[in-house]
Amino acid sequence: MITVLEHPLVRRDITILRNVETDPATFRAAAARVGIHLAIAATQTLELENFTITTPLEETQGFKTANPLILMPILRAGVAMLAPFSEVIPQAAIGYLGLRRNEETLQPEEYMFSFPPTEKPATVFLLDPMLATGGSMCASIRRVRREGVKNIIIACMIAAPEGIERVRSEFPDIPIITAALDRELNEIGFILPGLGDAGDRFHG
Repeated sequence: MITVLEHPLVRRDITILRNVETDPATFRAAAARVGIHLAIAATQTLELENFTITTPLEETQGFKTANPLILMPILRAGVAMLAPFSEVIPQAAIGYLGLRRNEETLQPEEYMFSFPPTEKPATVFLLDPMLATGGSMCASIRRVRREGVKNIIIACMIAAPEGIERVRSEFPDIPIITAALDRELNEIGFILPGLGDAGDRFHG
């Protein structure tokens, strides 16, 4: 249930993201390219429906996604992944989930939630560049599941073993797609070697 991208160009762009000398514009461009790769990998198992279309020469079978798709960036850093996922899945609806850490309890607290209505069971892509401790991601999963969503796919640019283990322990059925699996967390919960604060670097 864990996929780590091995594409050479992904490795190149992750290197750009890690580099402390990368300016915000270059960071955003590299993040968009990694996001495209993640979106393609995260959609490989989507269920399709057949239907008939007419080409300029004859009728043939075409395909469309069977269920509604929802992109759910976890604010604010998740915004970095929204544009590339929207490019790959232009028919997807978009929701938003805002979380901040309570500095006293150190637990994630919700400050914004916007979820598109659907008539059929939807697949939700939870987008967050960094899967660090896993606390915010698990809180996000629980919040989305309260909307009745069963099919969830996690996409992140960099993950720590601690975050993956926490998500797997609570939600072993949810796939995780990441562009890089890093070594560990430091004492304040940052991924090592990591890339620093993805939200700060993306937003300049």
